[in-house]
Amino acid sequence: MFKLLGNKRLFIMLIGLVCFIALMGLTLERWGVMIWPAQFVKDTVSWTQGLLYRPAAGIAGFFQDIRDLRVIYHENKVLRETLSKYAKDTARLNELEAENRRLKEALAFTERQKSANNYRYRIAKVISQNLDPYNETILINLGEKDGIRENMAVVTSDGLLGRTTAIASYSSSVQLLTSLNDTDTNTKAITATVKGKEEESFGIIESFDPASGLLIMTKIPQTDLMQVGDTVVTSPLSQVFPPGIEIGKVVSKMVGDFGIDYKAMVQPFAKFHHLHEVFVVEVPEQR
Repeated sequence: MFKLLGNKRLFIMLIGLVCFIALMGLTLERWGVMIWPAQFVKDTVSWTQGLLYRPAAGIAGFFQDIRDLRVIYHENKVLRETLSKYAKDTARLNELEAENRRLKEALAFTERQKSANNYRYRIAKVISQNLDPYNETILINLGEKDGIRENMAVVTSDGLLGRTTAIASYSSSVQLLTSLNDTDTNTKAITATVKGKEEESFGIIESFDPASGLLIMTKIPQTDLMQVGDTVVTSPLSQVFPPGIEIGKVVSKMVGDFGIDYKAMVQPFAKFHHLHEVFVVEVPEQR
């Protein structure tokens, strides 16, 4: 009896399954129309899917944004490092190009001097500069071990710069022409003449005027042939500086303080600031 009842239940379930399949077949879209049970099921499933999809999509998008931000952060870091390296390399390249240009000019200068005199021009690098207006000096990287002594002329490719003073083993101080002062015994006056008129012109440069940036040349005889525009050079009569080194250009000439001689204002050729390389002049007697 129980076996019969079990078979009956199985038969009923099969009948129900067939009816359900038939109902599903009837509920499929046919001729573009859905019956209300199918519509209800479909709408319910769609609403449930939409309810679950929006939070899931938001969470997925949030983590995707985090990954994107991480990638952007690393990319920006690499770009900043690359830009910093590029800026350093560019600055270094500009510095090397400027140094190369200065050294080419220095080489051309020394080549020109070979035909002008028999001096030896020792190139030196400027280590530092003291801008004290009463004792303006620079420090160069040549010293006693390199054969440098006191009172050697120091020039640039433009003209006379000054003279060596305090000498150490591997460095030397150079007193610039801007420190010239006729009341200071620590400075050395320059005996000067005019280029091309060495036998007819004479004067002494013993001070510098900071206001005008000009050298003051005094004790010029009344018969002197010096004119505005002439080039002033060191005189053979100088006991410190070797002769023939260009100093500057005469920009004015006037009667001296006591009316018995003349004085002239001389625009120096050399630049006294932003110095990088200079030359120490060795004459044959100093070798």
